[in-house]
Amino acid sequence: MRTLTPLNTAIIAVVGFTSVSAFAQSTAENPTTPAPKHERQAAKIEKNLKVFDTLDFDVFSNQKWDRLQESHAKDIVVTWPDGHETKGIEKHTEDLKAMFVWAPDIKIKTHPIRFGSGSWTTATGVMTGTFTKPMPLPDGKSIAPTGKRFAIGMATIGHWKSGKMDHEWLFWDNQDFMNQIGLGSK
Repeated sequence: MRTLTPLNTAIIAVVGFTSVSAFAQSTAENPTTPAPKHERQAAKIEKNLKVFDTLDFDVFSNQKWDRLQESHAKDIVVTWPDGHETKGIEKHTEDLKAMFVWAPDIKIKTHPIRFGSGSWTTATGVMTGTFTKPMPLPDGKSIAPTGKRFAIGMATIGHWKSGKMDHEWLFWDNQDFMNQIGLGSK
């Protein structure tokens, strides 16, 4: 197995979600026990959650990067699943774009669980895509596409200030992701 940098691992986790087993995909996309219906939140929370829904379902999924500032502060801090952090909307946009290089069909279409409190929101999602293009590595080499589809459960916690996230925490199972796109060690 090739060694990946934290950024490429994060990108793989965010962008690529191919399942080696149908069970992993069906669990994320079709849970045995679906989440209950969303509960109505306070008006401020509902507004932030609506902005976040638009971010994932339209802006991210359709690569409308010029609209990212609708939900993210200019100096956004993003904490990725592997623990590394990036600072600034330009860097975050660059990292998101990089995910689509090797999995150009990435989408998030649902937030099964979404709620908040005060200046905080959280939402779970299912990120899907297919590893169909070479994945660039920092050393100039690349990993050949496996053609594997992925569907991975993820969660985002956001802290909001003045109507935009100033810090975003992203969570998903990197090992599950690597297994789904055919790069994991079993």
